[in-house]
Amino acid sequence: MNHVDKAEEYFCNNFNCSQAVFTSFATELGLDEKLALKISTQFGGGARKGEMCGAVSGALMVLGLKYGHCHAEDMEEKGKAYQIAENFMNQFIEKQGTVVCRELLGYDISKTEDMERIKELNLFKTICPKMIRCATELVEQFDEKFT
Repeated sequence: MNHVDKAEEYFCNNFNCSQAVFTSFATELGLDEKLALKISTQFGGGARKGEMCGAVSGALMVLGLKYGHCHAEDMEEKGKAYQIAENFMNQFIEKQGTVVCRELLGYDISKTEDMERIKELNLFKTICPKMIRCATELVEQFDEKFT
């Protein structure tokens, strides 16, 4: 099963957007699935405030595991990590118009009346899977470019 399919499966099994993207890559990056699900829990729904899309947060965590900066003296490593994050963000914005959850949904999940409307319109089932797919595909493209 590819990463996109895995991410969609996680999302369909009651995990949030961040968990879906992050955990679809976790085991191959040496992270236990249960731990990955726990780490990424709080980032779903723009950290519950409609801020940065959880799928984007999950993808950035994957890119951090793969290409992150962990040697204090290695400024080249740090620069590469930041460039990868910037490239990812730019590509996501180019495809989706924004990385902000409330802008992607058209409603703010932190507001009760907006959350009711999101559920009424079934936006978690129509919009979020597209964001999960997009973020996961972009991470896969980075794998191809940088490995």
